[in-house]
Amino acid sequence: MDIKEIELKDLDPQKFVEEKVTEISSLAGSGLAVNALSGGVDSSATTMLAHRALGERLKTYFIDHGLMREGEPQRIVSLFQGLGVPVELVDGRTEFFSALKGVTDPEEKREGITRAFYKDVFGRLVKESGATHLLQGTNYTDIEETVAGVKRQHNILEQIGIDTQEEYGYKVIEPLIQLRKTGVRQVAKALGLPEEIHNRPPFPGPALATRIIGEVTEERQRLWRRNSKISKHFSTWPFFTKTR
Repeated sequence: MDIKEIELKDLDPQKFVEEKVTEISSLAGSGLAVNALSGGVDSSATTMLAHRALGERLKTYFIDHGLMREGEPQRIVSLFQGLGVPVELVDGRTEFFSALKGVTDPEEKREGITRAFYKDVFGRLVKESGATHLLQGTNYTDIEETVAGVKRQHNILEQIGIDTQEEYGYKVIEPLIQLRKTGVRQVAKALGLPEEIHNRPPFPGPALATRIIGEVTEERQRLWRRNSKISKHFSTWPFFTKTR
């Protein structure tokens, strides 16, 4: 890979924040940018970096694709609004469940989710807003796993030859691409994000769709969402004790 990793021992979180705020501002230019917030530490850190860099020229969206845990979209939107970051909750359930209809292979599910996310939903939002760039929280491990063939991460695009400008109509900015998760957590903490975000356990990009064997349907998702709400594993997280 051409991307040079910043190892944890070499990371100065505050300096990294300053550099990335400048970089985002330069890449986005004078236009608008849209931001993909999922509530994970990667996307949350990216959101705060982009908010500092662009202010009102940033439009942040949380896409409710129907695959998240109980109450998660509303909780994340509320949390970031409390931090001074306006977030619009977008209902994308129709697009995502249509993309997953009849699909049973795990990799095909990831491809369907990628297409629905970047082309159907964000492609529309970018056109409506007039934005030229999309910000997302891709990290170094996402790229490493995809390039090595371990598994295809849904947010890997340009690194596998996808021209996002030609395919989707916008360029992608990935400020965390040199960091692994441990480094991202340090940056998120330096950005002032609460512990329930900067220390949050990882959750897969395709969300609860990865838990279902066979076709992903709304009824099966409702079952998994209910199970994850009452599971001891999930309910002990600070995030979920506050949403129960």
